[in-house]
Amino acid sequence: MTEPLLLTTTQISTFDGTRLLTKASGFFFERDGQLFLVTSGHVVFDEPSEHRPDRIEFGVHRDRVDLTSMATLSVPLYQGGKAAWRAASDTGGPIDVVAIPLEHGIFAGAEAWEAFRPEHLEPALDAVEVGTPLLIVGFPLGFHDTVHYLPVVRQAGIASSFGVRFQGQGYFLTDARTHRGTSGAPVVMRAAQRPGEAEALPWRLLGVHAARMDVGSRDREHDESLGLNCAWYADVLMVLTRD
Repeated sequence: MTEPLLLTTTQISTFDGTRLLTKASGFFFERDGQLFLVTSGHVVFDEPSEHRPDRIEFGVHRDRVDLTSMATLSVPLYQGGKAAWRAASDTGGPIDVVAIPLEHGIFAGAEAWEAFRPEHLEPALDAVEVGTPLLIVGFPLGFHDTVHYLPVVRQAGIASSFGVRFQGQGYFLTDARTHRGTSGAPVVMRAAQRPGEAEALPWRLLGVHAARMDVGSRDREHDESLGLNCAWYADVLMVLTRD
């Protein structure tokens, strides 16, 4: 049996026409029957780097047993000249998370996937402690199981006070070794289960990995990088997926 967590996450390729631009990570989120592909905002648009793809491609498994069988789906990022993704801001400014609505019909013949849902969000933020073990599921530097098209998992820990907006921004810090290509990956914590209770996806979705953190004053010859990352709080999905 394949760990269901690995089927929530897919590699995203961004394109300008037929020209491949970048690769990143993303995951599926479902609410009230509507399915979304979630990733970092800078994956679909980043003005400082002039990154402006017009479409994305991502893969979905056709069969839960034969994981070598994949379907590659293409989704436009603009419809009628308007962005097809949903973005949000708060008092700290833009949030680096987007949700792209998907039609279930495009998954015809490719049903071997899993999605996070609102019940996978952590309702009690003060119950998550500093140092709590986490997993970041994604495609660092594009690396993955190229035979079965499965992502890899990096271990992490919560490195700032969870529930407190770090430096006034809508994210918390994680301590993990990450690389390019991980942007948009889900940051999850194992869910506590009651005796005798089984859950198909026993994880809590805490955040969306966005970027590595560093200190501008670091001496790059003598000081190692911090090894810290920012993960945007996943509760923003309740705003992005609201009807």
